[in-house]
Amino acid sequence: MKKLFVCLALFLTGPAYAQQTPTDSLAVFRAQIDSLDQRVIRLLAQRMDVVRQVGAYKLRQKMDVVQPARFEAMVKKNVVFGARFGLSETFITELMHAIHTESVGIQQRLTAGGSLPVVPRQTTVSIVGDRFFVNGKPTFAGRTYRGRRIEGLLPNSRMVQGIFDDENPATRSRWGYPDTKTWSADRNTDEFVAAMPLWKQHGLLAFTLNLQGGSPEGYSKSQPWENSAFAPDGALRPAYLRRLARILDRADELGMVVILGYFYFGQDERLTDEAAVVRAVDGATDWLLRQGYRNILVEVNNECDVRYDHAILKPERVHELIQRVKSKTVDGRRLLVSTSYGGGKIPGEAVVREADFVLVHGNGVGDPARITAMVSQVRALPTYRPMPIVFNEDDHFDFDKSVNNFQAATDAYASWGYFDFRMAGEGFADGYQSVPVDWGIGSPRKKAFFEKLKAVTGGLP
Repeated sequence: MKKLFVCLALFLTGPAYAQQTPTDSLAVFRAQIDSLDQRVIRLLAQRMDVVRQVGAYKLRQKMDVVQPARFEAMVKKNVVFGARFGLSETFITELMHAIHTESVGIQQRLTAGGSLPVVPRQTTVSIVGDRFFVNGKPTFAGRTYRGRRIEGLLPNSRMVQGIFDDENPATRSRWGYPDTKTWSADRNTDEFVAAMPLWKQHGLLAFTLNLQGGSPEGYSKSQPWENSAFAPDGALRPAYLRRLARILDRADELGMVVILGYFYFGQDERLTDEAAVVRAVDGATDWLLRQGYRNILVEVNNECDVRYDHAILKPERVHELIQRVKSKTVDGRRLLVSTSYGGGKIPGEAVVREADFVLVHGNGVGDPARITAMVSQVRALPTYRPMPIVFNEDDHFDFDKSVNNFQAATDAYASWGYFDFRMAGEGFADGYQSVPVDWGIGSPRKKAFFEKLKAVTGGLP
């Protein structure tokens, strides 16, 4: 089996690995093989994502699943290609037949109207009044801090770049890692997933991702890079979904909640028109439901009142997309959904009426008293009813002081979210939004936040 994986890796990735010079250490050989195995599996998973899209296309076009002429041509072509790397015709033929068998099975289940196998999920987020529950129990059950109730809150951090990539070759070179000088989307997600258990130990129960990320510079007026899980027509990009699934699966295993944004201003214009936006919303929502995720809170778009191109993503109409997400169900289950506004802004009445929870931002709010006032203003809206209020972005810190935005939100019984980016003159360890990201807890600011978070929540197992 190891030999099969190594050969397959050479076949799929070309000569780059074949030309590596081995060392004398067996441990090094084995580490290389393990790395190749993982790369092969990721490539196969990406291939099967495309197979699903092909199956959906064949279903719409009423085409037969099996196309014998196409398969025969594919085998012949890859036999010739494999021979360039010393791989036998028998091996390539058997390999292609194994892949084809799995691909046909996936497409047959789709065209038969059946559902693909879904991994049993371990984490379910729900809302009861103004409290969050996980697996039927309020978060941080019985916990108080400085005389204030913590039970039912959802402290969080903005980690929107977990599936970041850049489709623009003119800007991709900006994101090289300090050690390799090159960008790797898979490395970024790998390191994100590796850091998640440590975050949770400090009491971080939720984090925000976004299918179009956020500014990799922290704040930006122009965004020439292209970071979007959606193609221009609104179709989902398989490579992004593959990385997203890794994070959502790990969050599910750890008992963590993901606030998943669909759109980000500066990237929404990558979609051609409103029909593409609607298709993107439908596709993302359907995919999440079909995969069985129950630990998701949807944020339709980050700061709907800031520089969006499409009218349906702006404050006057974004509630239509909230309604659209709510209307989609699988086995009677739907996703919880809201959207956010810019720093210091109070959501519109239509959004609050349709949303399951309220998202607000503390950017630009330097006075903790204003945080308290924002919570009161939300609760005073005529369309508000008992529901959670969540700050999921705030770039104010002062965690060593008795009064800060985190504490003010907590005292007002609102969940608070940390937003940190690499500021002028800072290094790789700083910030969770600036790319490339160090997902560890290595900078003084990160350490201060997580220490404060652990004090408030008591930490988590």
